Amino acid sequence: MSKEFTIGSKVCVVALPAYVKTAEPMPMLRPPNVIHIGEEGIVIDRRPGGYWGIRFARGVFLLDSQYIESTDTPTESHLE
Repeated sequence: MSKEFTIGSKVCVVALPAYVKTAEPMPMLRPPNVIHIGEEGIVIDRRPGGYWGIRFARGVFLLDSQYIESTDTPTESHLE
Protein backbone atom coordinates (compact mmCIF):
# COMPACT_ATOMS: atom_id res chain seq x y z
CA MET A 1 0.00 0.00 0.00
CA SER A 2 1.34 3.41 -0.90
CA LYS A 3 2.06 6.03 1.73
CA GLU A 4 -0.16 9.08 1.98
CA PHE A 5 1.16 12.62 2.32
CA THR A 6 -0.56 15.92 3.05
CA ILE A 7 -0.43 18.63 0.38
CA GLY A 8 2.11 21.20 1.55
CA SER A 9 4.04 18.74 3.72
CA LYS A 10 7.80 18.34 3.48
CA VAL A 11 9.25 15.10 2.18
CA CYS A 12 12.76 13.73 1.78
CA VAL A 13 14.11 11.56 -1.05
CA VAL A 14 15.17 8.18 0.38
CA ALA A 15 15.94 6.37 -2.90
CA LEU A 16 16.34 7.37 -6.54
CA PRO A 17 14.27 5.89 -9.36
CA ALA A 18 15.84 4.88 -12.68
CA TYR A 19 14.53 8.16 -14.13
CA VAL A 20 12.62 11.21 -12.88
CA LYS A 21 9.47 12.50 -14.61
CA THR A 22 8.81 16.23 -14.73
CA ALA A 23 5.39 17.50 -13.60
CA GLU A 24 4.85 19.68 -16.69
CA PRO A 25 1.73 19.49 -18.90
CA MET A 26 3.88 17.41 -21.30
CA PRO A 27 6.04 15.38 -18.85
CA MET A 28 9.62 14.57 -19.80
CA LEU A 29 11.96 11.95 -18.39
CA ARG A 30 15.13 13.23 -16.79
CA PRO A 31 18.14 11.39 -15.41
CA PRO A 32 17.90 10.78 -11.65
CA ASN A 33 20.79 13.15 -10.90
CA VAL A 34 18.45 16.19 -11.10
CA ILE A 35 17.60 15.34 -7.48
CA HIS A 36 19.68 13.55 -4.85
CA ILE A 37 19.08 11.31 -1.85
CA GLY A 38 18.35 13.41 1.22
CA GLU A 39 16.99 16.35 -0.77
CA GLU A 40 13.83 17.86 0.69
CA GLY A 41 10.82 19.03 -1.28
CA ILE A 42 7.23 20.10 -0.74
CA VAL A 43 4.26 18.01 -1.85
CA ILE A 44 2.14 20.08 -4.24
CA ASP A 45 -0.40 17.50 -5.46
CA ARG A 46 -1.46 13.88 -5.85
CA ARG A 47 -1.38 12.37 -9.35
CA PRO A 48 -2.98 9.24 -10.80
CA GLY A 49 -0.97 6.03 -10.61
CA GLY A 50 0.35 6.64 -7.10
CA TYR A 51 2.57 9.58 -8.04
CA TRP A 52 3.13 12.73 -6.01
CA GLY A 53 4.01 16.12 -7.48
CA ILE A 54 6.91 17.47 -5.43
CA ARG A 55 8.62 20.86 -5.73
CA PHE A 56 12.39 20.64 -5.39
CA ALA A 57 15.06 23.31 -5.88
CA ARG A 58 15.51 22.29 -9.55
CA GLY A 59 11.82 22.00 -10.46
CA VAL A 60 8.66 19.99 -9.87
CA PHE A 61 8.92 16.24 -10.37
CA LEU A 62 6.62 13.24 -10.06
CA LEU A 63 7.77 10.55 -7.65
CA ASP A 64 6.19 7.35 -6.42
CA SER A 65 5.67 7.16 -2.66
CA GLN A 66 8.31 4.41 -2.32
CA TYR A 67 11.04 6.98 -3.05
CA ILE A 68 10.01 9.56 -0.45
CA GLU A 69 9.34 9.84 3.28
CA SER A 70 7.71 12.60 5.29
CA THR A 71 10.01 14.90 7.27
CA ASP A 72 7.22 16.81 9.01
CA THR A 73 7.13 16.10 12.72
CA PRO A 74 3.72 15.27 14.18
CA THR A 75 2.08 17.97 16.25
CA GLU A 76 0.89 17.38 19.81
CA SER A 77 -2.69 16.86 18.61
CA HIS A 78 -1.51 13.87 16.56
CA LEU A 79 0.27 12.35 19.56
CA GLU A 80 -2.83 12.04 21.73
